[in-house]
Amino acid sequence: MPISHSVKHPTELLAFLFACHTEVKKTKVRQWLKYGSVQVNGQPVTRASHPLQTGDLVSIRARDEVRAESLFPMGMKVLFEDASLIVIEKPKNLLSMASARERDKTAYTFLTDYVRRRNPHSSERVWIVHRLDRETSGLMVFAKTEAAKHRLQAHWYKAEKRYLAVVEGNPPADHGVLSSHLDESGPFKVYSAPPGERTRHAVTHFRVIKRSATRALIEVTPETGRRNQIRVHLADAKFPIVGDHKYEAQTNPARRLGLHASSLQFIHPLTGGILRFDSPLPQVLARLL
Repeated sequence: MPISHSVKHPTELLAFLFACHTEVKKTKVRQWLKYGSVQVNGQPVTRASHPLQTGDLVSIRARDEVRAESLFPMGMKVLFEDASLIVIEKPKNLLSMASARERDKTAYTFLTDYVRRRNPHSSERVWIVHRLDRETSGLMVFAKTEAAKHRLQAHWYKAEKRYLAVVEGNPPADHGVLSSHLDESGPFKVYSAPPGERTRHAVTHFRVIKRSATRALIEVTPETGRRNQIRVHLADAKFPIVGDHKYEAQTNPARRLGLHASSLQFIHPLTGGILRFDSPLPQVLARLL
């Protein structure tokens, strides 16, 4: 676990590190910065003169941890890990697992390399618990044992999953429930359709957090877990997610899908305790409002 310090008054990063670690040689502290071991509010910082504000959290990570994360693409990082599971932040435009077109550059393969980092020939691996669309960023859980995978998936319907979405237009209500039967049989697109053998019922709750003249930020809580469920329901409701041309969006101001998996709470597969994780809306999306 990283060593962390809370900033009490504004100062520069290197001076703060010197003051907090008087027992460490100054050359060693400078190496922490050079090699990316220092984080401010969860983000790596290498500039000695980086300004700190009251309340900032400065963390120093072990060299092995920094080396391990160098295996990941930009934006992917481990938030939590124990013997049973790994919680990550997945960046946009990264597949959860392999597809017919992409076998190697997936969250699954990067994490497999990560757990094998000390022995590339190891049989260690991870297991998929749930998925996020390639275009969606945010929180994902992988199991580190097959038993943990089965336990997590058996209770996954109890997990609380919340998303933040920047949508086009102005939702007519501050909160509501969207419901339809979804046809997921097509390989490229999901549709709402009359109930039948090829459809499954889907329910999505939403509430508006913030509005602007042309967009809104909403919190979305899916009650069911169908493919593309949130994207279809918001498009059906006439406030599609920005950047989602597949589902009727007309604009793409952030050059990405405006959907982020922001909160996840679930039961630990071994201890039975409650785990909760939160991930802030990416700045490129927050700036749209």
